[in-house]
Amino acid sequence: MSKRLQVVMDEREHEEIDAAARRHGLTVSQWVRQALRASRRAQADVPAAHKLAVIRAAARHEGPSADIDQMLAEIESGYGAGKA
Repeated sequence: MSKRLQVVMDEREHEEIDAAARRHGLTVSQWVRQALRASRRAQADVPAAHKLAVIRAAARHEGPSADIDQMLAEIESGYGAGKA
C-alpha cells in the first residue's frame, strides 16, 4: 500500500528540485523518491561493534614508519621519474 508524504518548502527550493528532476527526465515525485532512497542507503546503520572490529583489524597491520618529510620527498621524487 502506498503512502503520501507532504513536504513544505519555499518556492526557490521547489524550483531547484523541479529543475534537477527535469535534467534527469524525472517527475519531482520520482526524483524525490530516488533522493530519499539514496540518503537512506548512505546512512545505513552499521553496528558500533563492527566498526570497532574493523579499526582493530586495521591497527594490527604495519604501515609506513619513515619520517614524514622523508616519505613526502620520496613521493615527490617519483613524480618526475620516467618523463623524457
